[in-house]
Amino acid sequence: MLSINSTSEIFVTCPNRCQVYLTQELHDLGYETIDSTRSGVTTKGTWNDCIRMNFYLRTAAKVLYKVGAFDAANKDEFYAGCKDIAWEDYLDSDKEITVQSVTNNEEIDNTLFTNLLTKDAINDRFRSMQMERLNSSKEGKEAVIFAFWSSGEATLYLDTSGDTIAKHGYRKISFVAPLAEALAASIIYSTKWKTDQHFINPMCGAGTLAIEAALMATNRANGLMRSNYSFMHFKGYDEKFYLKIREEAKKNAIHSLKAKIIATDFSNEAIVNAKRNAQTAGVDHLIEFELCNFEDTNIPEGPGVVVLNPPYGLRVGEESDLIPLYKGIGDFFKKKCKGKFGYIFTGNMELAKKIGLKAARRIEFFNATIECRNLEYELYDGTREMGKVVSGE
Repeated sequence: MLSINSTSEIFVTCPNRCQVYLTQELHDLGYETIDSTRSGVTTKGTWNDCIRMNFYLRTAAKVLYKVGAFDAANKDEFYAGCKDIAWEDYLDSDKEITVQSVTNNEEIDNTLFTNLLTKDAINDRFRSMQMERLNSSKEGKEAVIFAFWSSGEATLYLDTSGDTIAKHGYRKISFVAPLAEALAASIIYSTKWKTDQHFINPMCGAGTLAIEAALMATNRANGLMRSNYSFMHFKGYDEKFYLKIREEAKKNAIHSLKAKIIATDFSNEAIVNAKRNAQTAGVDHLIEFELCNFEDTNIPEGPGVVVLNPPYGLRVGEESDLIPLYKGIGDFFKKKCKGKFGYIFTGNMELAKKIGLKAARRIEFFNATIECRNLEYELYDGTREMGKVVSGE
């Protein structure tokens, strides 16, 4: 049986190019990095470590616990290697299993086939041991298996998350092209914001950036907004440990802020939706929502950041329409945001040139398939020269 003390490799996935922030989160939780790619970080730990990671990580998508790796040049070798894994140590016959996979193999280019092959291998092993066949599901609400088959190598994992933890459970109402919650958290981690400083988010849309900032500032774990994980449906699950983690998280949550979090938008629908999402997250009382154009946003005195996620203008004809908006953001930074760090998250670097300020940093991200930058501007308050104006940067 799977032991809560059995140490194995754990691969934690994340949005593309967010591995730096995931690595830092894992380090803060006490885990060392073995390896990292643009979409995930490998560490080591026990089953209970997987519970902690699922509960606390903000920038992650999946926490995968490794149970087997083998050479597999073709479907027969994959089936045999998968069947050799002691699935009876991990799975109860009364649980539904869901298999998900990534396949990059010359013989097989269909992940659905890999999923079926994995299920067949598991059930054939169960039948060979006179055990009941497992029911399968596409929903991923109970025990989830993940198979990674690339070229001639296969790795099998227990997906301890199930539904992605990149969704933090509070956004019931979306607006136009909302940021994924894990990506929003990564964007905030990429800034110079500290949780005792102001966080100002004009063009807030669904409110994701402001809500993530409020959750960070109050040390509120994402796991408090979720009641079901795949790790609960495998043998060896320690419910007492899980409940202990929940209680510790509740006790460690902070109920007030040392600075302001402000979210504004010109759309009344956006503000209404953002407020509802913040209420679901339990932080609506901590965010000051304002209905106004971005340039009319109240900017309080004191250190902090101003973070905007304007439209990118990716459809035909939109880019030219957005030039005044990007110029206006530059003017807003120069006139109203002195003494702060300004950030513009955009997938259009041609439009970014219209801002008229030289970026101190251009931090790489992907928003789904769109290559983006989080542009940082140091907006001096007069003791130093204001961010250098650059024509057509």
